[in-house]
Amino acid sequence: MIAASPDQDQIEAATGAGAQEPLRVYVGLNSAPNPATRARLALDELKRIDAFSRGTLVIATPTGTGWVDPAGQQALEYLLQGDVATVSVQYSYLASWIALMTDPEYGVETARAVFSEIYGHWRTLPADARPELYLNGLSLGALNSDLSHDLHQIVTDPFQGALWVGPPFNSPTWGDVTRNRNPASPAWLPSYRDGSAVRFMNQTGLTSDIEESWGDFRLLYLQHASDAVVFFDPRATWRRPAWMAPPRGPDVAPGFWWLPVVTVLQLSVDIMTATKPPRGHGHSYDFVSYARAWAMLLDLPDWTEDRIDALARTREE
Repeated sequence: MIAASPDQDQIEAATGAGAQEPLRVYVGLNSAPNPATRARLALDELKRIDAFSRGTLVIATPTGTGWVDPAGQQALEYLLQGDVATVSVQYSYLASWIALMTDPEYGVETARAVFSEIYGHWRTLPADARPELYLNGLSLGALNSDLSHDLHQIVTDPFQGALWVGPPFNSPTWGDVTRNRNPASPAWLPSYRDGSAVRFMNQTGLTSDIEESWGDFRLLYLQHASDAVVFFDPRATWRRPAWMAPPRGPDVAPGFWWLPVVTVLQLSVDIMTATKPPRGHGHSYDFVSYARAWAMLLDLPDWTEDRIDALARTREE
């Protein structure tokens, strides 16, 4: 994560504009003996490199293995011309689905410690002289990021929002919003109320019936209809999941029918192989989707779809 591209020169070459060197902090399991100490170490390092002077600060909760998807990190660094700092603290070596089943509380404990330390310092800074603060997570990282704070912590001074990618099916906020989605919207790409606080995207774009511009606090979910980590449902043992009702998502096979017991076994296998599909499907998210999601969340109208596509082609050359 620390040594990954892009650097300042690469951003300037790809975007044709001036840029800064992106700032990145990563604290591994062996860096300190417990979550609280690792969280303090992360904050100390952010202060040392002057990360709070950047325009945007992202707390990126990693997956179970400690991985932060470089496609998402790099997309944001290009879009913001390097004016961003990202911090991540490891809590496990296990694949997300194994960590979720064996020791889910350890990831929550770390996420809460990290959020408490960084948010606690961030809120002491003058509102007009501190970075915009966003949360980010993929897979189990999205779940633990969701659980890293509660309403009472942030109600008087909320951070700006979160991009949660491929959230596991048991993510509390995702589940509540999906169940209470607007009736005309599908379960695999919901719309929620007027869209001013919560939105959903997939590889084809944004839900279409957004009525309002973003509010001051915003949550954006990026998910694929073919992602079993998101749409696994134990109740599929005895009833058809809502996401299987027509119209189906763009990458769900039309011949995939619900069968009692059988379907939940199929979905269980799909969870274990969720990262096998090519980028842009299943539990594998691509640079373009990340870039469009970050541009939507941060409200960057200059980054049009055509410009993002051009950036993606430049990176591949």
